[in-house]
Amino acid sequence: MTGKGETSGVLDGAVIAVAGAAGPAGRAALLRLAEAGATVVGADADPARLAEAVDAARYAHGGATVTGDTVDLLDLAATREWADKTEKEFGRIDGLVHLVGGWRGSSSFPETDLSHWTLLEKLLVKTVQHTTLAFHDPLLRSDRGRYVLVSAAGASKPTAGNAAYGAAKAAAEAWTLALGDAFRKAGGEQGPKAAATVLVIKALVHDAMRAERPHAKFAGFTDVGELAERIAGIWDRPAADVNAQRVWLTPQP
Repeated sequence: MTGKGETSGVLDGAVIAVAGAAGPAGRAALLRLAEAGATVVGADADPARLAEAVDAARYAHGGATVTGDTVDLLDLAATREWADKTEKEFGRIDGLVHLVGGWRGSSSFPETDLSHWTLLEKLLVKTVQHTTLAFHDPLLRSDRGRYVLVSAAGASKPTAGNAAYGAAKAAAEAWTLALGDAFRKAGGEQGPKAAATVLVIKALVHDAMRAERPHAKFAGFTDVGELAERIAGIWDRPAADVNAQRVWLTPQP
């Protein structure tokens, strides 16, 4: 594990895109990647929350280049346009961090509402499909391209009340690992120079959650700050070590 501050500066010159930048995990990632020296380009469907997240990262790290684009990641053409615009503006893309989230569950398996699957398939699968397809070529053109997906242990051991969520996360993982195989094949005998990595957590926790439930222990949860630290640390490791790998931040079931 990379300690706080150890990645500072190691991403100087890198350009990293963050999908789902306006949520708590996205905000933490913007902050940490900017601190590490990267130019960070956030995208979200909520322009007001995105602007707030971008401003917070800029304020925390004076001189850092942090920008935001309102993008509908459910639209493949719009996602491709975002990737093309980012590469044209900054000259390169060295990473895409996927932090688009969502959760729906039920009290039992028979009570599963299939509308939950309809929603989660869009949020957790379609956005992965679209970002991987849009950023595949730019990441291969980089000398340190990384695609980072945040997944959940429930993808490997789904529970009865989380069938839709677990299935969507499992699909997103499979799609990302297929991207990793594409990177492997593109690298040939030299090995991959780009990597697709899945970071697996139990669940996330942030300060607002702790404030709402001051007596909750959130056992096994990963703080969004720790997640951001681990995301930044992916660039510390050789592509071959992290490509097409699940990196567990919680005990493996």
